[in-house]
Amino acid sequence: MNAAEPNRTKPFQFKLDMASGVPVYRQLIDQVQLAIASGALISGEQLPTVRQVAVDLAINPNTVMRAYRELEIRGTVTTQQGLGTFVTPSVVREDEAQRQARLSRLAADCTARAGAEGFSLEDLIARLKEMLP
Repeated sequence: MNAAEPNRTKPFQFKLDMASGVPVYRQLIDQVQLAIASGALISGEQLPTVRQVAVDLAINPNTVMRAYRELEIRGTVTTQQGLGTFVTPSVVREDEAQRQARLSRLAADCTARAGAEGFSLEDLIARLKEMLP
């Protein structure tokens, strides 16, 4: 391992919850974004190949391609033909009002999903606090 590589014991891996009711491609997108936000995936790091994810999760490669394509459209990842898909090195910062609006939508979506699963807002907040480093 060279000095530029992150010190990790194992590469990033996806996990699916088929009982969640959330589409598989959406789960993949959410996991990449969460991994980037938490530092589990860093700028320039390579994601598993479409084929590898499809084999590991026993899903259609088109589902993985859909998730990667949407992440690329959002500017989260960059695909280099023949090399792979990588976390985008630099993300253009949006203004604070846009960031806060996105955060509000994300919080509302998360709260609605938790409520649909029978969890209270307090349950959700407690679990989020547990996720803090």
